[in-house]
Amino acid sequence: MELYFMGTNAGVPSLERNVTSLALRLFDERRTFWLFDCGEATQHQILRSPLKLSKLEYIFITHLHGDHLFGLPGLISSRAYQGGNTPLTLFGPPGLKKFIMTALEISESRISYSLEVVEHEGGILFEDESFCVESALLDHRIDSFGYRITEKDQPGKLDIEMLARHGIKPGPMYGKLKRGESINLPDGSLLHSTDVLGISKPGRIVTILGDTRPCEAAVQLAQDADVLVHESTFLHELAETAYTYHHSTTKQAAEAAKRAGAKQLFLTHFSSRYKYNDQLQQLEREAREVFPQSDLAREHVMYPILRHG
Repeated sequence: MELYFMGTNAGVPSLERNVTSLALRLFDERRTFWLFDCGEATQHQILRSPLKLSKLEYIFITHLHGDHLFGLPGLISSRAYQGGNTPLTLFGPPGLKKFIMTALEISESRISYSLEVVEHEGGILFEDESFCVESALLDHRIDSFGYRITEKDQPGKLDIEMLARHGIKPGPMYGKLKRGESINLPDGSLLHSTDVLGISKPGRIVTILGDTRPCEAAVQLAQDADVLVHESTFLHELAETAYTYHHSTTKQAAEAAKRAGAKQLFLTHFSSRYKYNDQLQQLEREAREVFPQSDLAREHVMYPILRHG
């Protein structure tokens, strides 16, 4: 599981940074990736990345401001040309479906794969045997949501040598033991999964927030997260400006991470006023004064999500 940022600028792109888009790469877990927000030119950023549109499974939109979704129509239309023929599901606030369908209809775009748009107002959006995704409303000028992705605990490794001694070969019996079930051995005795399974691996938690002022929902979504991605549009000297425009400062993002007990914080959504590297480093330094495990999100860098359990 890794994070890959394809846009870290707020509002408009610059020569150095694109507008908001972030991929959660799940190659080892399910051989796909999920996209969070899709600002203009996101499909161009994907072409410059190790990601493939054919592997895109879900898109989660935080809110309906243009710098977070203007890249959707082009990406959806182009996906099939890059081998993307599997179903694609979009999650986002009410109004997302109208935006997508209007753009595709007026442009007479033809989609050759199954496309589903799920509008929501928070709560649990998706759950299977491996992951659960839930959402909550933040504090922004329009409805803006944060997403909490919880990986379920993974069973430990099977003791292959012990199974071989019992005459158990790879197959359905392995699956039963991994699921925590017991099996009957050839001699009629019972073999419990706890006898042959190692220590389970704790699942990881990733929280990705949309644009927001400081709010309790952000802290709750980030509770004990291994990684928190939080907007930090301004240095804290512009806290009043941040409040006026319904955004957060670096210090406020760090305070949210600290309150939530998160393990790592990635800062993103930087104002275009911060053009140079030394200005961005100032954002990082300010956050680290409150929460030392703070890092600037850099575009086209693969960040592994570590297990902290």
